[in-house]
Amino acid sequence: MMAVHELGHVFGAAVTGATVERVVLHPLTISRTDVSPNPHPGVVVWLGPVIGCLLPMAAIALVPPRLTVLSKMARFIAGFCLVANGAYIAFGSFDRVGDCGEMARTGTPAWIMFAFGIVAIPYGLFLWHGLGSIRRFFDNQALVTPRMTYSLLAALVAIVIAESILSSR
Repeated sequence: MMAVHELGHVFGAAVTGATVERVVLHPLTISRTDVSPNPHPGVVVWLGPVIGCLLPMAAIALVPPRLTVLSKMARFIAGFCLVANGAYIAFGSFDRVGDCGEMARTGTPAWIMFAFGIVAIPYGLFLWHGLGSIRRFFDNQALVTPRMTYSLLAALVAIVIAESILSSR
């Protein structure tokens, strides 16, 4: 989720002519993208959560439905990205923490930040709801295959290693 969110900031910097100095994606810190000079900070800051929601939703459309496990994983990740980005922006609008502070400095009213969350969070929950009953998931252990478990573990390890390596620069 953090990598896709930060990719949005990097994309925003690229399209506005800003320079990315550093992207911090270490798994033990809060991610951030340092941009300077930043001629359009409002665009750069908003593209983090916007791309952080849209890209995972696009992944749902790109995964063929016949790949059941992969399509459900894409749906789960997209739901998580929507809930996380929506909560970050909606609740951050009260204290103006992180990106919300920059959004406020560039003229975004708090109600727009809150509205972003009001749209993103329920849609993320809707995506999760479409995955089926959590009770059915826990009652039927055959739904989670060893192959799926090892694939997800390998992906997690790869992400942690990649984030650690990329953040040390």
